[in-house]
Amino acid sequence: MKKLIVIALALFTLNGVAQEKRKRASERHDKMELRKDMTPKDIADLKAKKMTLHLDLTDTQQQKVHQLILKQAEVNQSLRKEHKADGEKREKPSKEERVKMQNHKLDQLIAMKRELKTILTPEQYAKFEKMEPKKHGKHGKRSKKQ
Repeated sequence: MKKLIVIALALFTLNGVAQEKRKRASERHDKMELRKDMTPKDIADLKAKKMTLHLDLTDTQQQKVHQLILKQAEVNQSLRKEHKADGEKREKPSKEERVKMQNHKLDQLIAMKRELKTILTPEQYAKFEKMEPKKHGKHGKRSKKQ
């Protein structure tokens, strides 16, 4: 009888965990769908406002950051459109294409950090540096659980 209760309890627990994963996956999918419909200007507005709240930016700093993010969002949008057009032809990018995309992404990050270093004060930049790893840390932990 005890074994039966333990088995039933385990099944209920596993079922709850599976439903939670499905719920998180659907929320992530919904966010991606909303992001697809956003224009580069919308993305730049939101990111600049978030940075203003976190880093207490001045008006001129906010405008410069907005322009920087807008430029980056426009480039990303054009790359997505190119990739979408190519996506009809093939399923997965080749190894060389993946390396090229990763290099481009890292080059963008390096350029953005250099620009931000000129825009932000040393205190704000230090706060920005502390802000960034949190985002990646959560992603890393989440991917390790799967």
